[in-house]
Amino acid sequence: MVKVDDILRKYSGKLSSEIDSNYNSGDISREYMTFKKEMMPQLSRYEKLAKTFGSFMKVRISEKDTKKIQSKLDMAHLDITPSQVAVFSFFSMFAVFFLGLLVFLLAYFLQSTNFDFSKGLLFLFLVLITSFFVFYYFYTSPSRFANNLRLKASSQMVPCILYVVVYMKHTSNLERAIAFASKHLQAPLALELKKIFWDVETGRFSTIKESLDNYLKTWEKDAIEFVEAFHLIESSLYEPSNTRRIQTLEKSLQVILEGVYEKMLSYSRDIRSPLTNVYMLGVVLPTLGLALLPLASALLGGMIRWYHVFILFNIIVPFFVFYMTNNIMMKRPGGYGENNILELNPKYPKYISKKPYVIAAVICLPFFLLSLTPFLFQWPFFLETFNLSPDIDLGVFGFQSLQGVRVFDFKDAASGSPVISISDLRSGVVGPFGIGALLLGLFLPLSIAMFFSIAFKMKTKELIKDRNNTKELEMEFTNSLFQLGNRLGDGVPAEIAFARVAESTRGQRTEDFFRKVNLNLHQAGMSLDEAIFNPSRGAIINYPSNLISTSMRILLESSKKGLKVAAESLMSISEYIKNIHKVESRLRDLLAEVISDMKSNMTFLAPLLAGIVVGLAGMIAFILNKLSSIFSQVGETGSASIGFDIGTFLNIFKIEQIIPPYYIQIAVGIYLIQIVFILTNVLVTIDSGADKLKRLSDIGKYLRVGIIIYTVVSFIAIIILSLLAGFSIGGLA
Repeated sequence: MVKVDDILRKYSGKLSSEIDSNYNSGDISREYMTFKKEMMPQLSRYEKLAKTFGSFMKVRISEKDTKKIQSKLDMAHLDITPSQVAVFSFFSMFAVFFLGLLVFLLAYFLQSTNFDFSKGLLFLFLVLITSFFVFYYFYTSPSRFANNLRLKASSQMVPCILYVVVYMKHTSNLERAIAFASKHLQAPLALELKKIFWDVETGRFSTIKESLDNYLKTWEKDAIEFVEAFHLIESSLYEPSNTRRIQTLEKSLQVILEGVYEKMLSYSRDIRSPLTNVYMLGVVLPTLGLALLPLASALLGGMIRWYHVFILFNIIVPFFVFYMTNNIMMKRPGGYGENNILELNPKYPKYISKKPYVIAAVICLPFFLLSLTPFLFQWPFFLETFNLSPDIDLGVFGFQSLQGVRVFDFKDAASGSPVISISDLRSGVVGPFGIGALLLGLFLPLSIAMFFSIAFKMKTKELIKDRNNTKELEMEFTNSLFQLGNRLGDGVPAEIAFARVAESTRGQRTEDFFRKVNLNLHQAGMSLDEAIFNPSRGAIINYPSNLISTSMRILLESSKKGLKVAAESLMSISEYIKNIHKVESRLRDLLAEVISDMKSNMTFLAPLLAGIVVGLAGMIAFILNKLSSIFSQVGETGSASIGFDIGTFLNIFKIEQIIPPYYIQIAVGIYLIQIVFILTNVLVTIDSGADKLKRLSDIGKYLRVGIIIYTVVSFIAIIILSLLAGFSIGGLA
């Protein structure tokens, strides 16, 4: 009589050989280096540069810094040493400094008689600051790479635990479960799971468990819930009963979901105050300060020039804001965010194409050239060719209060008299100070913002649409999976279950998927694997979803152990995904208030405030210009009659020494564009982690809204405030 134990031993061995029969740990480990080169070319470039320039010499770094840098290098998968990082950073710093020094010396020897030492020293100061920034940038690059990979990897932790748990519920094998997850996850977490096998194959560790435990140590500080979940999965291997083993596996998924929620709850409270500080210190205060620059530059006798404004407002302040926001992003916890890798999308070539930039440049170039029109009217060749005057008096249009006010209003640098003829252009001129030039200058930031907005929209429109469609499809597919699991649980073969689910999902997006599988099974005579994954006719071709692909792989693997196991696997996936969506919805609710407040500040309040400030700057310049013109006509005889020394006023408020509002407006507009880039990057990182596609899409959208509000408000403010100022002081003329 045949013993039951012999039968079980015979067929359990046969089943285990059939399940995942094409798996080989050596295949997984051999993919590691190729996978790294394909998915992380940016890191490879930094690696090559650091190895090339960092190998010239060796420097000793403190033990504390060495450990810190090495941990970041390991996390970023950079095959370089801390010494190479330091040497490469120093080399880059000195290269930038000596290049700037060379430019300074060439300018000095070529223009020794007319060389302006004040501008030369300012240039050297900027070169010095830039060299220090370059050193800081390259020295901290491993930290930034590690943080970006941490955000990307942490956004895939919940799916990782899900895949391992679902696989181990029907096959209690940790090694195969990790291999399964590494195949169906995306970079960079897939890369790190493959490295677990790599370390075993290269002899660094003797077992997968040792290699896994060593890898989990890197997440003890940033994602302890991920470590605890994997430890629960490991402990399930030692449970005596199958019921307790499954309960332990389900507990691991619950642990990581609750851990992610608690950390994001705390983070949403902590970032509210820093984001408010960034907006007030980085947007409101600098913008308000710009309104007083025309008056301040006149009081200081021309010590403040327009290029000082650009250096301060478009270089130093943005670096300050970037530093503040970078600290906010570095503190973001992991475990939540967008986990679809952009490079795997079939339409990725459109994202990296340069064609959108060319089209955007062609559209925006006319507006950019229009903003430079005031300088075109200071070109003698252009004026002589078309027989034009350098400027136009606004009084000719019938505005008596604007009599004597000119459209462009360039001034002679020495006397301060307006440039009204071609002969006046022979000496140096300053400006423009006119309302017309200020209005035309609005087209410069508008053209820059619309260039990026149009290009980014063209690059991301279809990809964003596909991503949204995929997310909607996955939401429907979750319920369809539950139905498919029910049919399999009733004992219906998979080949028939697909036809029944196709009928029950009529009218939904997933109907076509199940119907396509059914047609391939019954009309093309394919196996279930071929019906779904055939490269030319498989149903999965038209559904680029990682969730659908992985669910079908799990169906194929689990069905080898019976319909009941397959049904339980699909129903578990459906339930787990619903729980994940619930947690994600709660997390978005937590972050919604913070993100919506900053969006409104960035796209409405900041452009509104900037537009009003531009109008005020134009009004101050208009008043000083008008008063200077009136008082210069009154002269000394008028001083005695009004009891006020007009000469003193004219010496203090020299219109030719103030900063032209034309340049202030350009500085404000460009800074507004910079703020949108910086703050959008922060908001996307808070909401979705390291998501390049969403970042570009949102930048294009916010730039479009913000720059339109800024342009309209600035135009209205300049016109109204200038007219009010003209009517107010018109009686003095």
